[in-house]
Amino acid sequence: MEEIIKVEHVDAGYGKTVVLRDVNFCVKRGEVFVLLGGSGCGKSTMMKHIIGLNPVLAGSIKIADLEMNRKNKSAIRRKIGVMYQSGALFGSMTVLENVLLPLEEFSKMKKPERIDKAMYLLESVSMADAADKMPADLSGGMKKRAAIARAMALDPEILFLDEPSAGLDPITSYALDNLILKLRDEMKTTFVVVTHELPSIFTIADRCAMFDKSRKAMIALGSPKELRDESEDSFVREFFNRGKF
Repeated sequence: MEEIIKVEHVDAGYGKTVVLRDVNFCVKRGEVFVLLGGSGCGKSTMMKHIIGLNPVLAGSIKIADLEMNRKNKSAIRRKIGVMYQSGALFGSMTVLENVLLPLEEFSKMKKPERIDKAMYLLESVSMADAADKMPADLSGGMKKRAAIARAMALDPEILFLDEPSAGLDPITSYALDNLILKLRDEMKTTFVVVTHELPSIFTIADRCAMFDKSRKAMIALGSPKELRDESEDSFVREFFNRGKF
């Protein structure tokens, strides 16, 4: 499978603070790739570097063979969509207006085409019936599904999801996991997901990169089953076995 993201010798952090050192991994086109680890390990920091919100301290990141830098940032951002942990919907806009916004800003579609596209996306995440609702009237899971629809508006090659299951009950979380798999299979979208929720990880992840706060390093790479059953690192095995190893 083609490598759509390449992270090479990256030091991640802020200013002079290094959170992770010498991180190397790739993400293959069409897979669900999970960034995981305990709180404060650097998984969200790594995602911010990949999508270009923060510059890396060292090393390089390439998306679809374009290096993430000031020159290429605009072109790369047309290839990606992002769902933030809170959903980040605009509270003064309806669900439909939120999904329409990227199309109005960056596409040359005529208004009827934009509306058709937005409704198609809302239908794909089972939110068409909520098109005229305000974000304040939505449940947590509905906000996240609407945010995914908005993130898909410009047909990104890669969707980044930051803690999609956070704050959701088990049934809603399971439904969101199934939505991710549906979009991967039907739209051939690549996903990079930040989470530490084991049930979701075992449901959606093709492969995982695991980070450790104390070592400031990526300590494991592989499928959830491989890391649970075959890792030589005791911390990794304990994490995937809920401390029962």
